[in-house]
Amino acid sequence: MRISVIRKGHFNAAHRLYNPEWSDSKNKEVFGICANPNYHGHNYEMDVKVTGTLDPSSGILIDLKVLKDIIEQHVEIHFDHKNLNLDCPEFQETIPTAENICIEIYRRLRNVIPEHLDIQIRLSETPRNFVEFPA
Repeated sequence: MRISVIRKGHFNAAHRLYNPEWSDSKNKEVFGICANPNYHGHNYEMDVKVTGTLDPSSGILIDLKVLKDIIEQHVEIHFDHKNLNLDCPEFQETIPTAENICIEIYRRLRNVIPEHLDIQIRLSETPRNFVEFPA
């Protein structure tokens, strides 16, 4: 039988949605106020869902303390209180949309969570706007 566990995490970060290949008016048309040249911030909330088969000897899927530490080390410390456009190399040439941030979180965690476990990330930018990867 497969089962999932979910660990919540969070970080606060600023960003600007802006494509440098477009004019300011095109950026404003596509991204609205999120293209503000002075940036804006969010209190990001995330759910990290880990799915797999229980270890028959321990009865657990993944040690939740280990998962907490992985999320803190590889996501929260890296993104918390940062300007994603300026402070994070992965967004130097990628627009830090919620979708792209979610994919980057997945990549970071996929590198350190054992491969036999499936993972899914849900990133909430606001209480009403969230993305999931993989879908």
